[in-house]
Amino acid sequence: MNAPVNAPVNATADANGPSSTSTYGIPVRNPRTGATDFTLQVAAPEQVAAEAARLRAAQPAWRAMGVDARAAALLEFRDALGRHEAAMMAALHADTGRAIETQSELRGVRDTLTRWCKQAPALLAQGSAPRDIAIPGFTTQRLWVPYALVGVISPWNFPFLLSFIDAIPALLAGCATLIKPSEVTPRFVGPLRAALAEVPAVAAVVGVVEGDGSTGAALIEVVDQVCFTGSVPTGRKVAEAAARRFIPAQLELGGKDPAIVTADTDLARAAAAIAWGGLANAGQSCLSIERVYVERTAYEPFLAALAAQVAVLRLNLTDIANGEIGPVISAKQVEVVRRHLDDARAHGARFVTGGHLIEQGGVWCEPTVIADATPEMLVIAEESFAPLLAIAPFDTDAEAVALANATPYGLSAAVFCNDAMRCEALASQLDAGAVSLNDAALTALIHEGEKQAFKFSGLGGSRMGTASIFRFLRAQAHLRNTGGQWDPWWFPRPNSGSA
Repeated sequence: MNAPVNAPVNATADANGPSSTSTYGIPVRNPRTGATDFTLQVAAPEQVAAEAARLRAAQPAWRAMGVDARAAALLEFRDALGRHEAAMMAALHADTGRAIETQSELRGVRDTLTRWCKQAPALLAQGSAPRDIAIPGFTTQRLWVPYALVGVISPWNFPFLLSFIDAIPALLAGCATLIKPSEVTPRFVGPLRAALAEVPAVAAVVGVVEGDGSTGAALIEVVDQVCFTGSVPTGRKVAEAAARRFIPAQLELGGKDPAIVTADTDLARAAAAIAWGGLANAGQSCLSIERVYVERTAYEPFLAALAAQVAVLRLNLTDIANGEIGPVISAKQVEVVRRHLDDARAHGARFVTGGHLIEQGGVWCEPTVIADATPEMLVIAEESFAPLLAIAPFDTDAEAVALANATPYGLSAAVFCNDAMRCEALASQLDAGAVSLNDAALTALIHEGEKQAFKFSGLGGSRMGTASIFRFLRAQAHLRNTGGQWDPWWFPRPNSGSA
């Protein structure tokens, strides 16, 4: 695609990207210390436009390389990331205040690069040969045409991984990508740029612009497709801005994921899975389990089993590597968590474990199990994005499904039930894009499962599975006349004979 309609006509950039000037700086808080120890320079709209122009200029050559050469270049980039792993690890520690999940995040980016580079060549070869059709003498051929420039706006909970979960398949499809990371967690951009500099072919088609919401808005104005991960309110703004420009928007938004636990299941196993699925990354994941509905006859035994799992989890207060629960990453989120805890207490909820915020420079939330949760409580009605598990009983399967579906979100869910038919029946009635059966949050581990978000949890094609790469391609049909006679009977054919 050429430059978009209404794109700046004088946007230019040198080979190194936009200049270092910016409109203003944003102070960045360290989630462990609470101190402001970093300043993010916000890219002005003209810088965003200049970077987009640079990427557009490089994209035709990247596309012409072919998918095998693109995969080889991205594997070089993977290896370059490995050489900068220590610096990237340190930056992500400062960005997020956690250690265990950071190791998984780095491994996730490497594994994603490896997987897509292996899969993409075969996928993009499908349907490329001409084929005969029902009318003799004519053939059709499908070709894939990449969007020239894909914009990625990523969130703060997994800043590195979610900057590349869409960018990697887009690059393999032949697109250039322009990434705008969250202003809450920007420190990883330095090591990223250092790794990119070692692979000029990839650096030519991967750009990073830093800033706040105004930078994201400027990005949408200069790309051909936008991928956004974040909250529903901001996602709505992204979708509206993309619609005005007639460009696709791929949105992965919030969740309030439910789990259903029946009385016949292995309660200890269910408790262990839900503790991990709800509390990993201190609950700061859109696919975290936040609501748990337990069959009444198993309610108290399940609470005891879950409390035993949660009680051993530790805050990494004094040592980032010693403790499973990191701090609340975003200062704005601290107030959301505080409001949810206070509201649950005001409504008479029973706190089985935790329930307190620990302020020690940064702010940590104790891993918390809230029993006897009711629909009017914020821990049931709103996304907490924190290590909070709200538990409530149910009496019938129909009630369990109704409770689980009573939310504007529909990202993922879980069902624990030893009866396979009952388990499948419950899962099939849930309004969620991915349902883990007898486990939790499997969509974070099983990348082959194609899914789409339901309700307000998202928009667009599947981010998972091999179908994901085709979000970044448009099908072009070549309809070829190989000697067939075309007889437009509704239109007179000119007389070819002499008078």
